[in-house]
Amino acid sequence: MPSIYAALLFLHILSAAYWVGGMALMHFAVRPSAVATLEPPQRLPFLAATLERFFVGVSTAIALLLATGLGMVWLAGGFANVRWNVHAMLALGLVMMAIYLHIRFAPFPRLRNAVAARTWPVAASNLNTIRKLVELNLVLGVIVFALAVMGRAI
Repeated sequence: MPSIYAALLFLHILSAAYWVGGMALMHFAVRPSAVATLEPPQRLPFLAATLERFFVGVSTAIALLLATGLGMVWLAGGFANVRWNVHAMLALGLVMMAIYLHIRFAPFPRLRNAVAARTWPVAASNLNTIRKLVELNLVLGVIVFALAVMGRAI
């Protein structure tokens, strides 16, 4: 494996792990712990601030995923020369990116505005929408990982 391909693959896997692992951490650990220990006036600002920081990393991860993925396809000679699972990973990745962009530019700004206005029911509703979309993206992300590993054997 040429070193440039290995470097692209490393950055690609690292970016995917950050995004999917971060969603798992938020969904299975941070949010449930916040719900169990904090009242809405503390919990909602905490989770909005946590998501704000996480989204900076996700935006960077997405840019790296696109750049490294397309770079690896280019090194392989184009889409005609890659396996079916690469096409499937790209398709699911694009769906995940669209879901992320929707979260980032629709319910998340509404969450921040509701937190700033201290309208806790509105903030909670938007956070619940984000939770459901993150859950969907987490499932899609796990499928992408499965395609990356098992798609080579099929």
